[in-house]
Amino acid sequence: MSDPVLTLKEKVRRLPDLPGVYLMKDRLGRIIYVGKAKNLKHRVSSYFQRGRARTHAQPKIRALIELIADLETITVKSEPEALLLEGKLIKQWRPRYNTDFTDDKRFLLVRVDPGETLPRFRLTRIKQDDRSRYFGPFPHSGLLRKTLAQMRRKFGILLGDGTPQQLPDGTWRLYDDVRQELYGAGTVVSAADYRQRVEDACGFLEGKSREWLAALRAEMAAAAGRQAFEQAAELRDVVQALEKTLAKTRTFARLDPTRPAGDGEALRALGEVLGLAGPPRVLECFDISHISGTFVVAAMVQFVDGRPAKPHYRRFQIKSFIGNDDFKAMEEVVGRRYRRLAGERLAFPDLVVIDGGRGQIGAALKAFLRLDLSPPPLIGLAKQHETVIFPDARPPLNLPLSHPALNLLQRLRDETHRFAHTYNADLRSRKIRESVLDHFPGLGPVRRAALLAHFGSIDRLRAAPAAEIAAVRGLGPRTAAALEAFLRRPDAAAPAPSPAA
Repeated sequence: MSDPVLTLKEKVRRLPDLPGVYLMKDRLGRIIYVGKAKNLKHRVSSYFQRGRARTHAQPKIRALIELIADLETITVKSEPEALLLEGKLIKQWRPRYNTDFTDDKRFLLVRVDPGETLPRFRLTRIKQDDRSRYFGPFPHSGLLRKTLAQMRRKFGILLGDGTPQQLPDGTWRLYDDVRQELYGAGTVVSAADYRQRVEDACGFLEGKSREWLAALRAEMAAAAGRQAFEQAAELRDVVQALEKTLAKTRTFARLDPTRPAGDGEALRALGEVLGLAGPPRVLECFDISHISGTFVVAAMVQFVDGRPAKPHYRRFQIKSFIGNDDFKAMEEVVGRRYRRLAGERLAFPDLVVIDGGRGQIGAALKAFLRLDLSPPPLIGLAKQHETVIFPDARPPLNLPLSHPALNLLQRLRDETHRFAHTYNADLRSRKIRESVLDHFPGLGPVRRAALLAHFGSIDRLRAAPAAEIAAVRGLGPRTAAALEAFLRRPDAAAPAPSPAA
């Protein structure tokens, strides 16, 4: 019986000096950690240096090292590809030892508890499973504290250090007279009026969060551009955590527990603000996803009665052109979707939502006109200011950030974006893993496809003997032997010599 520790050490010794991603597994084969490396051999070997498990300063890392029973690696062509693949795999597997930035002690969140008579805006580092609303995480604590001080002056709200006093008539004095923070709002207020202040402040904080999110994305792109990949990876995780928190925040009920904003209310409100005949029960939303103009794909998500209808989700690969043109891509996928529904005599949705502005919604409308189909109600949702765009002469519509109709549109748009991004990442990850075969000369697309169809993955192909490879249609014994030797080389991603004639 082979020694599993020896097997693991042998795997580490055979790792290539190439960029890639490594997956640490426990004795049950569960993935417990995903990491990226500029050099897989150097990075993974560092975990198994003598005494590291006993002396490493972080208990979390010591515990991880003690649980590692096996590992898997995926080589890629560059460090940026490793960065992208790492993020995708962490999302897919959610390993227990990868840092969850919503609980990271370096970042602050803002917590508002609607159960309080006078809800306050408090700072916390732990997000609990309660009925509170959370905003963040925010990596710049100084900026966050200044913003809260500004909000106290602007909206007349309580922060964590407030000590309000109830007056005999039932109203509340928020601060002592010596406090001068409430410039524009009185310090004596009823509980109901105070809750409206809190609602307005939450809307402001959500908008401020989106401003910071845009700044963080720009900072992340700049870091990747100058090849500061560790910084870019950290910023990427903060961006993802902030996106996740914003999406969840919008799903909480309004602060007034006597007036819940359910799906029915949101649908009625949406029908009213758009001038529809009634609440739009079936919504469909489209999004285009690509990375720097490559791997262009599209996705469609359907909501029924305000809830995701996942069996009706659809994914599209762009077929009509090669390149990066969001407008052409939107025209193609909208046309394909509703040409098929019309051909099958199926009902159109009550509302079509396009993720984008005037150009994207114009492309969607063009698809209906080219097919000579009457379009259902159609709007766009532009991300920069969450503006509703109409295909006709109506002016753009900006709803309050707390408006239930806008919250429903944001949920639909965010789910479509997630679905499109996941599809894009899946295709990119598959291409990255399959790209090693591109470096083996004489192996065209037909035989590459046959190999992947037979073995299912590059890892299984890499472990197969030459005799099994030769059994694949179109692969002779000599080519199979040469391919086996190539795949087992440490630098298997580099060009290889031609197989023997």
